[in-house]
Amino acid sequence: MSNWFYLHFRAIAHALRRLAGQPVGTVLSALVVGIALSLPGGGYLVLDNVASLARGVSGTPEISVFLDAGAQKADAEALEQRLKALPALASYRYVPRDEALKQLAAGGLGDVLGGLGHNPLPDAFVLTPRGEDPEVFEQLATEIRAWPKVAHVQLDSAWVKRLHALLALGRSAVLMLAGLLGFALVIVTFNTIRLQILTQRQEIEVSRLLGATDPFIRRPFYWFGGLQGALGGLVALGTVWLGVRVLAQPVARLAETYGAVFTLNGPDWRAALAIVLFATFLGWLGAAISVRRHLAST
Repeated sequence: MSNWFYLHFRAIAHALRRLAGQPVGTVLSALVVGIALSLPGGGYLVLDNVASLARGVSGTPEISVFLDAGAQKADAEALEQRLKALPALASYRYVPRDEALKQLAAGGLGDVLGGLGHNPLPDAFVLTPRGEDPEVFEQLATEIRAWPKVAHVQLDSAWVKRLHALLALGRSAVLMLAGLLGFALVIVTFNTIRLQILTQRQEIEVSRLLGATDPFIRRPFYWFGGLQGALGGLVALGTVWLGVRVLAQPVARLAETYGAVFTLNGPDWRAALAIVLFATFLGWLGAAISVRRHLAST
């Protein structure tokens, strides 16, 4: 095991010397990888922030449950007990018919309601489900419609369905872009490693004459590609953070025009780690394909 670690340590040192020995090429390759990966990374970040912004502008989706006009206080209490037992429900509030009438009167309909002679509004519950999955809304609405003394269930999830559809479309587009750019970056690394092999062809031949195995020869190239990809991932992460800093104030001002308070958030540590690891994997993959192909022909 100690020998295995020693061989990898030597391979890493060799790869670092290669990267440091060609600073211009290393920087340019890192910029190419970083700028390319910042596009899908930034796209996913924008989608997550847009979803949060849309929730802040549109409000929390709710379900309104209206009771029968002849429902009594005992019926409302029995319905409340059943609502408490729903695990998919985050919260609820009871709106008596008198309170609903006062709210409508305060909204400028006092003259109209005063001419009716009685309160036509039913008692109601306003429900807030957990999460924003449209299927949860539909299931809750279907279940509650079958309860006694429930006259009508109004589902406030149309905008949620549209939002989920748009976000799903955006995520699919970002994944497609990530796949295409990832394939391009593998090609870039493939060509970079190919040039490295061509410049070290004589050194590789001498190493083989001295008894070096193919894994021993391939190992420094693997680390070279992985480290080059990791540098590109760090550049991508920095580019995304820079974009967040630049756009934070304009996005906050846009949210204020809709009466919402919103802060554009950058990637958390999980997303940052995923970007760097993905870039490292692309670099390693391009190196592995290139090394195996070109060493097999030498």
